[in-house]
Amino acid sequence: MTESFLPHMNGVTGSVLQILKHLERTGHEAHVLAPDAVGIPTEISGAPVQAIPSLPLPGYRNVRVGTSSAHRVAAALRRFQPDIVHLASPFALGWRGALAAERLDIAAVAAYQTDVAAYTERYGIPATTGIAQTHIARLHRRATLTLAPSAESAHQLTALGVDRVRRWGRGVDAERFHPSRRSEELRASWGAEVVIGYVGRLAPEKQVEDLAVLDGLLGTRVVIVGDGPSRAKLAALMPRALFLGHLSGDALAAAMASFDVFVHPGESETFGQTLQEAHASGVPVVATGRGGPLDLVRMGIDGWLYRPGDLDDLTMRVRDLVGDQRKRRALGEAGWQAVQGRSWGSVCDQLLGHFDDAIGLRTVDSALRARRVTRPEAPAVVPGRRWSRYVALGDSLTEGLCDPAPDGSLRGWADRLALLLAARGGLHYANLAIRSKRVRDVCGIQLERALALRPDLVSILIGANDLVGRAVDVRLIADQLEQAVVRLRDSGADVLLVTPFLPRRRAARIYARRFSAFATAVAGVAARTGAILIDTDMHPTLPDRPNWGEDLVHLSSRGHRFLAYRAGEVLGVPHADALGALDAVLHENEPIGAGLWWRRHALPWVWRRLHGRAAGDGRVAKHDDYVYLGRSSAQRDVPVA
Repeated sequence: MTESFLPHMNGVTGSVLQILKHLERTGHEAHVLAPDAVGIPTEISGAPVQAIPSLPLPGYRNVRVGTSSAHRVAAALRRFQPDIVHLASPFALGWRGALAAERLDIAAVAAYQTDVAAYTERYGIPATTGIAQTHIARLHRRATLTLAPSAESAHQLTALGVDRVRRWGRGVDAERFHPSRRSEELRASWGAEVVIGYVGRLAPEKQVEDLAVLDGLLGTRVVIVGDGPSRAKLAALMPRALFLGHLSGDALAAAMASFDVFVHPGESETFGQTLQEAHASGVPVVATGRGGPLDLVRMGIDGWLYRPGDLDDLTMRVRDLVGDQRKRRALGEAGWQAVQGRSWGSVCDQLLGHFDDAIGLRTVDSALRARRVTRPEAPAVVPGRRWSRYVALGDSLTEGLCDPAPDGSLRGWADRLALLLAARGGLHYANLAIRSKRVRDVCGIQLERALALRPDLVSILIGANDLVGRAVDVRLIADQLEQAVVRLRDSGADVLLVTPFLPRRRAARIYARRFSAFATAVAGVAARTGAILIDTDMHPTLPDRPNWGEDLVHLSSRGHRFLAYRAGEVLGVPHADALGALDAVLHENEPIGAGLWWRRHALPWVWRRLHGRAAGDGRVAKHDDYVYLGRSSAQRDVPVA
């Protein structure tokens, strides 16, 4: 389901077309629901196109808004019986699609591609911005999974309370957009020594009027490709600029490659597809330092980012490239190199992986409804937040059992998370977790030591050993945990709470109800105390066999890596999702632990239980004080009480 489709061509339409090609190429069956418009095709890439009744968008008549009810959309889905519903840039029609998918218990993936709230401000109707933000949050929380194209858009969504946000960028057609498309004949017709180019919609949200400061630069000409409601106003504002109107296909590729500098001033870009196309064409980019461009432009390597709204800075960045041909070539070459691994094929393969995740999460949602609880709110992490002192509390999972380091010592998800956090500028790290410990231990000895260390971040994963006991009072241990979290929060520390989890084994089912009840209670603790929550029920692949060690009780190295990167995501570690995907690929042939499970693990555990003993008796924490993780020793000293 897409808010925009042919014959209206834009970034949303373009990505949908690429997805349909990939689905056809990989043997999947697709069906398209899109707003009706004159010239809309009935089929594309083997997928039937169902035109939904629509109305023109006021002030932008070639953009149509779908008007079908959720009931009619549900009827269309029921006829097709999809495994997944993909909502492309959902807002109006996408809202009805989200409702229909939920009604039919079908997983829905919402691809965030348009910052509608920012558009309302640009179009001079800021009173509706709050309404738009509320609608965006409500819609994306209805979806099973949300895909954000950039780090900043992911943070925007999280700030609105949207959970389950995954990163998914856009591919680029590196065969069509290529430096070889550069045309000296075309450049001669433009009549300028240096060409400053722009490609995109001519509308208020694109801020093309900012290019007027470049219209009189000596020896240059501004060439603008695109059309829209602002064209007449822009032509009057920039009399020396050349307006080529809408171009597509080879004509667009030739124009793009014939630019010397590509400039994009829009501050509401969730991604910035034309920036990728400029890089693929070997052209350096100057863009505003906000939104999608932050992920696409590397300062001084393949372009420049200027301070949002600072037109003097924009002019200075463009002058820097206009006056230095060698620099333009070097930055253009670097941009071309950067996009070579971003083919639409690889990007759409990632999308299929997200589809699989969403289908798994849909079963989680069904279980949550059976528990009569709602999905937890997204953690309120400030973008760019950094911590300098991190303490991990817990039991064997946090100690790192079944995750050996090359030197034979134990490392676990918390150790791996500490390394991710340290990469942002160094970190003092302590791990107080000891195997076999229970909630009372974390809320007692471990808590007191943690408070003495005065951390600014504390992680707690505890409860499994209580929940597999002969009898357990879930409310009591949840209350104990909440008291500990309150004390840590009162000390000024952020707290990361992780719900305990079970492997996907028949024997584990007898504890499922307890674990579910405790997870619900922990979610409540997080909501009341402002703690950051990882509800592991939201990650349905965690119980899978490859994530568990030989003893079938503790996470394997693969499982510890998985949990560490999920924690990195919720804590706002840059590119944690991409790093996790890369790590998974590097270890995809890692063997699954197997062995004499009963003799090595089950019987010793039973023996200890019968004799009232625990594996952690007499053990001490592996990092009872801070160790410094980082390149520099200048900041190693940290005051502790």
